[in-house]
Amino acid sequence: MKKLLIVVVAIILAGGALFFAWENYHHAADAGHAHDAKTQTKGPGDPGDTGLKRTHFSDKTELFVEFPRLVVGSESPFAAHLTRLADFKAIEKGRVTVTLFDTNGKVVEAFGIDGPSVPGIFRPVVKPAQAGNRRLVLQLDAGDLQAIHDLGLVTVYLDRETATKAAAVEQTEEKGGIAFSKEQQWQIDFALAQAEKRTLHDAVATTGTIRAEANSESLVSATIAGQIVTSGAFPRIGTKVQAGQVLAYLNPRLGGDTDFATLQASARKARVSLEHARRERERMEALFAQEAIAEKRVHAARTEEKLAQAELDASSSRVGQYGGQGGGIPIRAPIAGVIGDIKVKPGSPVTDGQALFHIINTNRLWLEARIPESELGRIIKPSGAWFSIDGYEHSFEIADGKNGKVVAFGGVVDATTRTVPLILEFANPDAQLRIGMAARVHVRGARTVEVIAVPYSAVIDDAGQTTVFVQQGGESFERRIVRLGVREGDWVAVRSGVKVGERVVSRGAYLVKLAATAPATAGHGHAH
Repeated sequence: MKKLLIVVVAIILAGGALFFAWENYHHAADAGHAHDAKTQTKGPGDPGDTGLKRTHFSDKTELFVEFPRLVVGSESPFAAHLTRLADFKAIEKGRVTVTLFDTNGKVVEAFGIDGPSVPGIFRPVVKPAQAGNRRLVLQLDAGDLQAIHDLGLVTVYLDRETATKAAAVEQTEEKGGIAFSKEQQWQIDFALAQAEKRTLHDAVATTGTIRAEANSESLVSATIAGQIVTSGAFPRIGTKVQAGQVLAYLNPRLGGDTDFATLQASARKARVSLEHARRERERMEALFAQEAIAEKRVHAARTEEKLAQAELDASSSRVGQYGGQGGGIPIRAPIAGVIGDIKVKPGSPVTDGQALFHIINTNRLWLEARIPESELGRIIKPSGAWFSIDGYEHSFEIADGKNGKVVAFGGVVDATTRTVPLILEFANPDAQLRIGMAARVHVRGARTVEVIAVPYSAVIDDAGQTTVFVQQGGESFERRIVRLGVREGDWVAVRSGVKVGERVVSRGAYLVKLAATAPATAGHGHAH
């Protein structure tokens, strides 16, 4: 009885496994390529043509195409995946033409289709009428985007049997590798970059701080004690200001028994005195014209009028500081820039010398780096630097004579830190950076090296190993362990693991890694 139970359980488990496999097969067939347009291109009497795959790059597009071997009189459906290199997204419109040339470059046959079946995938059907060796060219015409992909020689076979025999001995482009479909690539932030020969500078790594340029920062303070008032909108942090612009007004604090009414009375008295002095001057001038008085009395009258005018001006100014049209002593911006900080509010009392506004101009900034004493021998004459800041995906470059310059390189080693300051001025791109930011700085040394380099974004840590993913074909990638060298900006030298011309995943490498370890986590494959 026990043995019978074991057999029944085994049969049930085996049946469940078969059912699971069957369901998976149908799911893959439904969600993946209809394989008559991909790799399993079975025809009558064909035991299984694995088809052909080609990957080709133009200057603007990437083509990954799959098609069965060409047979005279048989329809060969192509699955041409076209990617725009500007953003590595699917091309969604255009006409695709597949042309067969003979060995002399003469057009033999051409087959085309307007528009993709789904974004990025064009499905022209090729039905050759003649056998022979052909040069296969696929052309895209999408208005302002045009590309020609020369896929080299293919054979048009007389019959399916001959094509099947050829399939048994030929190898397709992709063999093994990590599968990561074009549909997956199009849906994420993905990009490829070629490994190339580059001249990189040896660099000294250190830390630095973003500072304001010497004449691009100002702290506005109160010149006397008083009260802050405004005659319009009060400035806010981030407000752009021009040099000389009025930010607010300062009403000076009155001393002793002086009050606002006393100031007004003083101004009125000054106005009366001026009017009296003007009439007296006019009277003296009239008498002098009649030769009734000496000229010196006219001069004295004119002087009294000027003194009265000066007293009225001073009295009016004092009254204006406490509620006149100007609202008080104007507080002006000494430089053009933006308000980085505000220390007061309207109506706030302030003391003499108290900070009011912090104005900065961030169009150009300083990077202050501290060079360790032990590294000074590698930097005889600094020519620039590059630096990275947390939160920014890309690095920032300072090139002497281009977007920046070396302002100062200290001549004294600090006794405490054993470092020397290096100050570089640079243009602040789109005002992205803020004063006070901490930076990881690499100062260019004098020595340069010719290396194979890849974008630093292509490098990931995979279980403690420095790794990149190299494209084998349109949808196939290989994990490579690499040994890195010097880094400059967004590029890093690769001492081993990658060859010139190979394409590495420069964006999206982590998801390719997931596809290698857990395909389900990286997302579904083909969905058309």
